[in-house]
Amino acid sequence: MKKKNVCVLVFLVIFIYILPISGSSSKFHGKEQNIDNIFPGMEFDGEEYGQRRERLMEQIPDGAAVIWGAASQTGYIRFIQNNNFYYFSGLEIPDAVMIIDGRNKRSSIFYTLTEKGARDMGLSPELITAPQKATGFEGVYPMEQFSYWLSRLVSQGNVIYTPFSPQENITECTSEKNRIMERTILLNPWDGRRSREMQFVNLLKDRFPQVELKDCSPAIWDLRIIKTPFERDLLRRAGKIAVKAHIAMMKSVQPGIREYELASLYEYYCKKEGALGLSYHTIICSGPNHPYLHYHKHDRLLEDGDFLVIDVGPDFGYYDIDITVSYPVNGIFSPRQREIYEACNAVHEACMSVYKPGLSIQEARKMVNKILTDQGYDLSKDYFRRMRGGFGHYVGMAVHDVGGSPRILKPGMVFANEPLAVLAGEDLGVRVEDTILITEDGCENLSAGLPRTVKEIEEAMKGPGIVQVLKKEKIY
Repeated sequence: MKKKNVCVLVFLVIFIYILPISGSSSKFHGKEQNIDNIFPGMEFDGEEYGQRRERLMEQIPDGAAVIWGAASQTGYIRFIQNNNFYYFSGLEIPDAVMIIDGRNKRSSIFYTLTEKGARDMGLSPELITAPQKATGFEGVYPMEQFSYWLSRLVSQGNVIYTPFSPQENITECTSEKNRIMERTILLNPWDGRRSREMQFVNLLKDRFPQVELKDCSPAIWDLRIIKTPFERDLLRRAGKIAVKAHIAMMKSVQPGIREYELASLYEYYCKKEGALGLSYHTIICSGPNHPYLHYHKHDRLLEDGDFLVIDVGPDFGYYDIDITVSYPVNGIFSPRQREIYEACNAVHEACMSVYKPGLSIQEARKMVNKILTDQGYDLSKDYFRRMRGGFGHYVGMAVHDVGGSPRILKPGMVFANEPLAVLAGEDLGVRVEDTILITEDGCENLSAGLPRTVKEIEEAMKGPGIVQVLKKEKIY
């Protein structure tokens, strides 16, 4: 086949089997963003970030919060801001710090960046020529002035708030990162270093012994738990990417394909649609690896009779989707696979039928159990132990987002609905997971659109996928 024809075929395959997502819209479910206030690279207009800073000010009326941004990268990888700094600024500026002053109702940002440095990072030169318009901060100063302004706040008797928990970078989760760093670094007798955040706390104590220091992590978490209308819409867009990438992967699965091929296909599709990357490493459990719920070595050649659990979602605009699919490699459920899968999917659907504001986890489990019993399921079976109705972890700027998991549902909460079962002795595991938003009167599945019933899955897996089409033309 001639090179020109090959290129045309690849182009057609991509657009036949992977439909593009529509571009970013300025209208967010009844509320419009001010396009003139959206700085290049930002997802929302400056007013959205300013309102977030104002809400934090309300929680710290006796002082000011100091929040550090991510440091410059030491390797040849794209700079990505940490989640807390991005949440209040929308800016990808390295080596920056912000002060959100609750007493004076003023926010300031400090950084030193040349126009050349901005261009090298892909940032607009407007950041240099019109920083107030670009950032929405009342004060924009060179980094060299930060110490002066901090000393001034302390001398005025302000309480200084700062996050004690470690920053989240892409694919990181605060609570997990904190536990790992404590175990492997802080408590290591041959290391003992503190996190960057706690190092800053100790420096404040040393240099300003009179200052009162408080952890503002819980206040930030309270804000991040409840998603604004703009955040919800961005999550919807991320969910569409996640679903279409899973469908593209599902069509390519068949005996003889390797797990790393599937992982590569999913990541390609997400990045093709503008995602920063993945929310977390692609989890693929099959064969003897089902008991390891986060298995991600991608080292198996899939065989006829294998059953897959694939857990992966994109990071789009600094927001994550958590989604898991389960299906047979050969596209046809065996009686045992069907039994376990349909039970798990029934729990999943029952949960979504009861989610609404004001619901507690205990009430949810009681209601789900009644629904399943009425449907004829025997809840005494072993595999129902892990398929309890309830709520999973929060999802947002991190896949295991700050705040843990809900106890009482409130509008704006986003979390994972993830019933699962593992039958290690049978090389079988099932997980059905979607990302759920609590609305004013119920819930919305942000990752809706996947084939979920046995019939839908078997039908979706009949046609050739991208891998098979390219292999047929001997260009894969």
